[in-house]
Order: sequence, then C-alpha cells, then structure tokens
Amino acid sequence: MAYELYYWDGIQGRGEFVRLALEEADAPYEDVARSPGGMQRMSRFLEGKEDQQMPFAPPFLKDGDLVISHVANILHHLGPRLDLAPDEEKGRTFVHGLQLTITDLVTEIHDTHHPLGVDDYYEDQKTEAKARSRAFLESRLPKFMGYFEKILSLNPAGPQHIYGDRLTYVDLSLFQLVEGLRYAFPKAMFSFESRIPLVRALHGTVKSRPNINRYLESDRRLPFNESGIFRHYPELDQPD
Repeated sequence: MAYELYYWDGIQGRGEFVRLALEEADAPYEDVARSPGGMQRMSRFLEGKEDQQMPFAPPFLKDGDLVISHVANILHHLGPRLDLAPDEEKGRTFVHGLQLTITDLVTEIHDTHHPLGVDDYYEDQKTEAKARSRAFLESRLPKFMGYFEKILSLNPAGPQHIYGDRLTYVDLSLFQLVEGLRYAFPKAMFSFESRIPLVRALHGTVKSRPNINRYLESDRRLPFNESGIFRHYPELDQPD
C-alpha cells in the first residue's frame, strides 16, 4: 500500500523533508495535494471529517490506518521502515533528537522573513525582517550549523554520515537545509560554508545518490519560491 503524503501544493516547504526520505527509499507514495481532488481530501482531514486523528496542519502522512503529523514524527515512523534509521534504540533516539533540532532551525529560518507572524505580508514587516535576518546570519546560523558540523566530526564511523556508517533521514534533511539556505542567502552562504566543510561534503554526498539525483532532475522536485520556508529576498542576504 502506498504512503499518502499530505502537504500544500506548489511549495517544497516542510513536506520536502519527508519527500526526500520517500524518494531515497524508492517507496511508493502519493503526493495527495498534487493529485486531482487532493486539496479537498486534505481539507477533509484538517476539518476532522475523516478521522479523530485530525492533524493541526500539514505535513501529515497516512500509513494504513495511522495518521502521523509533524516532520520529525513522520520521519521517526518512516526511518526504520525505509532503512533510514539506526537499528538500535540509542541511535534511533539520537537521530530523532537531531531532526527535532532541524525543526527548530527551520522555524528560525522561516522567521527571518516573517518575524512578526504569518498573518502579515512580508512587505509589512521588512524592517523587522532585516533585523531578524542579521541576527540569524551572525549568531543563530553559526550556532546551529556549527552543532551539526561538530556532530559529524564526532562520529566514530567517520564524518560521511551524521550517525553510524550509513545514510539516515537526518543526512537527507541536512542536505535540504543547505539547499534551502543557499537559495535564501546565497551571498551569506558563499562565505559561511568554509566554516562547515563536513556539512558541505555531506550535502554533496547526498546529492550524488542515484535516487536523490533522479528526483532532483524530475518534475516531482518543485523549485524554491517566495511562498515557502526558504525565500530569497536580496535585502535580507547580508543585510546592512
């Protein structure tokens, strides 16, 4: 039975972290909102008309009679099933924590362009966004990415993967972080990436994987745009 992934059509957003895991594993799945009538199907879940397991917001995944919400929770569920998680409980718990840290970082990235909230247009909070982006690039980005760089350096199996000697869903999510940050802040990332050589190398390793490479070249991979989490506003890239 194919997995059913529910997320907004037209943007990569948080759903992309789940798509990358499904694509790497060559798992059968339906990107529901991109299919005929898919938005209506998703709305029924969000209105509580399908199941008591009503998600608060996309993304959510339907696996048989399970409805699983939140990216980290979805990947924690999929990881062992797609062979993208450690075999032992210690490792599974650790990589789940890493994914939750990525969730925190994604929120901070989103807030660079919407620091006052999602109900206001970006154009109505540009001054605040510049200040937020400056603080993010100077302080928060180095703190988060420096943490992942350190974790890679401490891997007893070598820095080719974030944990152990094989790919996990966190490796895929770190790839997506680098891709998104390069789109949103190309100038800042050009100078910053010299400080995270292991993360940069991991990004290249993931990108070259056959299933990921095919996915990136396909029309299933939506382009970044200014409606998603990662948005490129030139005035926020190394703001004065």
